[in-house]
Order: sequence, then structure tokens, then C-alpha cells
Amino acid sequence: MPAKSAFSVLGLAHKMCLAAEEQGYTPELINTLAEHPTLLRDMLQVQLGLAEITYPEHIINCAADPFVPKGWSIAPESEQISSRVRGSFRWNPAEVQLYFSNHQREDRVIKGDKLRKELEDKPVLDADVLDYLLAHPHLIPEEWKGKFVFFWGTIYRDRHGDPCVRCLCWVGGVWNWAYDWLACVWGGSSPAALRAS
Repeated sequence: MPAKSAFSVLGLAHKMCLAAEEQGYTPELINTLAEHPTLLRDMLQVQLGLAEITYPEHIINCAADPFVPKGWSIAPESEQISSRVRGSFRWNPAEVQLYFSNHQREDRVIKGDKLRKELEDKPVLDADVLDYLLAHPHLIPEEWKGKFVFFWGTIYRDRHGDPCVRCLCWVGGVWNWAYDWLACVWGGSSPAALRAS
């Protein structure tokens, strides 16, 4: 078999790098493939039909105790939304809905206490989901950037005893959490995360 010219090999490598970049590969990931050829062997096994790729299921325990900031507490059960998601929740962004009240959709604001009542019969996600996503930021949908996604399934009391809810937000190029008080007003960039029905 005649040897391929350097030009055709370089052209193929360039084509491969462009395709890899389209699929989310970074130069660091491509370098990892080059430095660990067993990864390439495993990929070849999949391509030849000798192995399969399985994706991990991200199961979140919504009955666990979520992170509680220093000086805070979780509000009593009587103040929690009774329809919140409990037990095991399998993370799938397609099964999560961002909920906006009509006030928020109409570029108006709504008081947190009133929004809480509006959410009373909805499957709101709790802070266990927020904490899991912060630990696995690659799972957070790109379209959530620019929003403050609130997890109403856990209502806290801050160090002064005021009720509040934590949210997920993109700040300074990283995902982090923030919060707002129920006594404040909530605008169009502050949806509630629900399990889609």
C-alpha cells in the first residue's frame, strides 16, 4: 500500500480537529487523547461496533438535607411548598420547566409571597437539585445563563429569620448561587425551576 503524502495526512488531521471542535472538544481534550492513546483505542472499539457508550444517570436525592448557609436554617415544614418534588429525581434538562408568573411575562414584577402562593400546586425543584448542579456545572443548560433560576422547593430563613429562596446564576464566568427574600419583588429574569409534567 503506497504511503500517504504528508499533505493528505495533515489535511485529514485538520478535518478531524474541526469536527472535534464542532462536537465540543477543546485543545486540552484533544491533547488528552494524544497523551492517552488507550482512549483512542476505546473510541475505535465503539466505532467498530465492539463496545457501546453508556451515559451516567444523574439521580438527585430530593429528600436529603440541602446545603444550609452559615447562620441560616430551613424554614419549618408549614412554610414549605407542599407540592415540591421529593424522593429521587433523575436530572434531564428536557424534563425541567422554567416557570414565570403572568406578571413576570408581562415585564412586571410580583412580590415573592404572592409568587410562592402561585407555585403552591406546582412541582417545584428543591435546593438539592441546585447543589447537585453546582457540583456538576456541565449539566446546566446554556440557556439558563442571564437568568436567576430559583429552587422554590426549599424555603430558608436567613440569619435575621426572613424567608428566602436560593437560585442558580452565572456570575463572573462561573455558576454560583444567590438568593432573594420573599418580601422582595421578582422580575422577568427570575423563573422557578419545575419538574415538567
